[in-house]
Parts: sequence; C-alpha cells; structure tokens
Amino acid sequence: MQRREFIKNAGLGLAAAAGTTALPTLAQSPAPPAASSGQELPTIKWRMASSFPKSLDALYGGGELLTQRIAEITGGKFEIRSFAGGEIVPPFGVLDAVQQNTVECGHTCGYYYHGKNKAFSLDTTIPFGLGVRQLNAWYYYGDALTLFREFYGKYNIVNFPGGNTGTQMGGWFRKEVKSLEDLKGLKIRIPGFGAEIFSALGAVPQALPGAEIYPALERGAVDAAEWIGPYDDEKLGFYKVAKFYYYPAWWEPGTMFSFYINKEQWEKLPKPYQTAFEVAAAEANIRIMANYDAKNPFAIQRLVQNGAQLRRYPDDAMKAAYDAAQKIYAEESAKNPDFKKIYDSLRAFQQPSDIWMGLAENTLMKFMQEQLRAKKS
Repeated sequence: MQRREFIKNAGLGLAAAAGTTALPTLAQSPAPPAASSGQELPTIKWRMASSFPKSLDALYGGGELLTQRIAEITGGKFEIRSFAGGEIVPPFGVLDAVQQNTVECGHTCGYYYHGKNKAFSLDTTIPFGLGVRQLNAWYYYGDALTLFREFYGKYNIVNFPGGNTGTQMGGWFRKEVKSLEDLKGLKIRIPGFGAEIFSALGAVPQALPGAEIYPALERGAVDAAEWIGPYDDEKLGFYKVAKFYYYPAWWEPGTMFSFYINKEQWEKLPKPYQTAFEVAAAEANIRIMANYDAKNPFAIQRLVQNGAQLRRYPDDAMKAAYDAAQKIYAEESAKNPDFKKIYDSLRAFQQPSDIWMGLAENTLMKFMQEQLRAKKS
C-alpha cells in the first residue's frame, strides 16, 4: 500500500473509532502549593526500599537522584535514605512494604507484582504495548496517571513514573532460533505476560532472580534468558555463556519503573514537600532513560567485539507472539475489571500514537539506518 493511501485509510479508521471511543484528553497541570504562611517547615526523614541492586547503577542511581534532588529542593529538611534490594526488604517485597508502611516509599516495577493483579504489569510494560515516549505521553497528558492513582489507591499507595529502559533487547540464547518451531520446549527465564506468551508458543518459562541467571545459563538449566539491555547485560557477563543476542524484546517495548509512596504518609506530607517529590520524580524519570540512551550504544559495540552475535526474532515467531498476546489480553479483560479499564485506555491512546510515530520519526530512522549500512553516514 502506498504511504498516501495508508495515511488516508488510517485517518478514516481513527475518525470512525472516534465515534465510539473518546481519545484521552490533556491532563491538567496540578495547582501550585499554597503560599507559605511563614511557618517553619518540619524536618522529615523517610526510607526508600529499592527493588534494584547497587550494581545496576543506572536504575538504583535513579532512586538516589530522587533523594538527592528532594534534599536540595527542601534545603535538607526532607531527607529520604535509599536502600538497595534486599537490604531492608526483599527486591519483590517493595509493594507490600510500602502498602503496610514498613517503609514510606519505594522504587520498583509494577510487573513484579503480576501475580497479585495483572493490571500491575500495565504500569510497567506489556508485550506489543507503548514505547517510552508513548508511555510518558499517556501518563502526563492522557488518562494513565488518573487511572493508576485509582488502582494503586486500593493498595494504599500513591505512584509516580520513575524511569524507563526503553525497548529492551530480546535475550541471550545458547542456540540460534531460526523459526517459531525452535521455541518449542525452550527453557527461558522471563517474567509476567512475556512468560505467558512464551508458554503459549510452546516454550517453558522460568522464574529466576537476576543473580541466578548466569549460573543457570552456564550449566544449561535454562536455554535462554532475558534481562534488560546492553549496558546492564554486559555487567552480568551473559555473552560468555550464551552468544546469540536477540532483538527486539517485543514483550518490553518500554519498561517503566515506579516510585511508590504510602498513601497516609503522602497525605501527611507538607504541600511543598509533595511538590518537591513530584518534581524530583519527573527529573529521575527523564534522566534514567537518558542515561541508558547514552550508555547502551557503546555497550552493544563492546558486546559484539567480545563475541555476541546479534539476531532478529524470526517473523513467524513475532507474529505468533502478537496473536497470542491479543488473546491473552482479551481473556484477562473479560475477568479482571481493573485490567480492562486501564488496558482499554492504553489501546485507545496507542492506535493514533503508533500511526504518528511510524509516520515521521521511524521513517527518518529507517533511512538513516540504510545510510549507515551503505557507509554514507
């Protein structure tokens, strides 16, 4: 189909959809805090539990950035001390700890709590979902923040976007995958909806914490494992035991992290401190992604120099995964009102966004890649 016909037909499709589905409206900016009455603001000390180890400096460091900026904005009166995963609560125990006020706040991923309610995964990423810029647009100018505040409120939590990795790499494989058939029986470390889809394709998903992935690959307990992307994957040395590095991670098109705050603690916080937290969280959200974008290009070069072999997922595997995802989402929507409400908003936002992203930016990027391959750039 010619591009002009595609845009014309896409526009007609969107116009028809608009008659039945209202597209998200721009979010209103929060009202500024009331002017200080001149009273001295209190000194407040909180603890923040992270799901991430200090070795993942881009992620864990994003939480430290938040705490540093809040201290600077408040002149040191609002102090938050950050603790790495496992120091005061287990990495996957952050939601419970914040909900129960064991700690006042946390830095984590919604999809770590997929087993509690699959709607949590929508706050992080879902297969064939939104990319990082689309997620930020949906959050800051769509319905996402309102919907997730309602959802997290059921767990006594106030949430903020807290960083992103962008589209991740598709994992390390001991053997090459040339077709959908090669996924059958494959033992792969992967969480959340990605695990459900791989299972539907005939693979055998495994749940493993990060520290156990390398030895499992080395001894053949798993055939493949996904983690994050070049910068973090290089640190864990996966290229030494599984040389085939696949892309893209269709199950993680834009992996968003979150800051959680205990709702009662949030409501007791002075308004200027709430504003400080909101501003610092937005800065961390931007800078974590920028940090990965600065480091991943050089890390992928080093990985290839050290023997990693890049491979794209076969088309038949991608298509089968996409079809399986749509079936899984429909089934979950039919039985989970929390999931359906948020998922419907995501898809209504994604349709016009995907058309726009494909029209300008992706077209230019594809052209630039062609020039690189022709060694003209």
